[in-house]
Amino acid sequence: MQINTAQATPRQREVAQRFEANILSQMLAPMFSTLSTRGTFGGGAAEEQWRPMLTEAYATRMAASGGIGLAPSILAHMLRQQTTTPEETRP
Repeated sequence: MQINTAQATPRQREVAQRFEANILSQMLAPMFSTLSTRGTFGGGAAEEQWRPMLTEAYATRMAASGGIGLAPSILAHMLRQQTTTPEETRP
């Protein structure tokens, strides 16, 4: 069944984009966890505390710029779920 995502509401698009940002944030977190916060240019404990917010901001910006292409698939799946009747989902 082909889904036309052009009919999606702005709110639905926003939710799909935010979900992609959440996935990206989870993917970025391990990359930043390996960076040292010690040394001359390290932020120490404060940097460790604020790092999750930084990765979330990076992920949000990445998703808003097109991300890795998950949002359109997520949006199509959301729309497909809304048009499917309960009888169609039974095995």
